[in-house]
Amino acid sequence: MAKTDFKSVNEYIAAQPEAVQGILERVRSVMQKALPDAEEVISYQMPAYNLHGGAVIYFAGWKQHYSLYPATSYVVSALKDELAPYERSKGTIRFPLTKPVPVKLIARIAKLRAMEFVERTKTKKAALKKR
Repeated sequence: MAKTDFKSVNEYIAAQPEAVQGILERVRSVMQKALPDAEEVISYQMPAYNLHGGAVIYFAGWKQHYSLYPATSYVVSALKDELAPYERSKGTIRFPLTKPVPVKLIARIAKLRAMEFVERTKTKKAALKKR
């Protein structure tokens, strides 16, 4: 994947190996359904979903897996048992390309991230008003 100046999620997915494209389209579809009010953008050269001016969740394709970012402590603790089969590290959840896309789990991750993001945004705004 030589191209690194993606203008759209379509471009990003088209630049991936053919075997990965269908999986990423499936992940994209899950994100769009789980976050219908989110704006689909490219951020940090990855597909991302913005709500209220900020990125809620990202996904990216790799040679052996695809990943969701950020895997916050809130999300990881809320879905601890469901995430147990998947590799996780510093803010990342990795899903192997060789397994079916866990549609329901990805939707839950996206919705939890959106809830977390909205709450953090409210807290920050409230703190700014107190100043």
